[in-house]
Amino acid sequence: MTPEVSALDKALAKVCELCPVCLHARYHQQGVVFEFVRNVERDICPFCKAYERVHGKKSHERRQPCRR
Repeated sequence: MTPEVSALDKALAKVCELCPVCLHARYHQQGVVFEFVRNVERDICPFCKAYERVHGKKSHERRQPCRR
């Protein structure tokens, strides 16, 4: 069972969604920035941790495009 996602988690995750470093890592999936985000998200960044709680994915993982 997973705990409920709080409004604070959603707000922190939004920062990660808009973060230029995390956006670069999600889009390119390789390089120095990608490795940096992979290593930082585990222990240091509260925004990356919240992103994982809200979306169920690591902040460096590519998001699936919406299909309509």
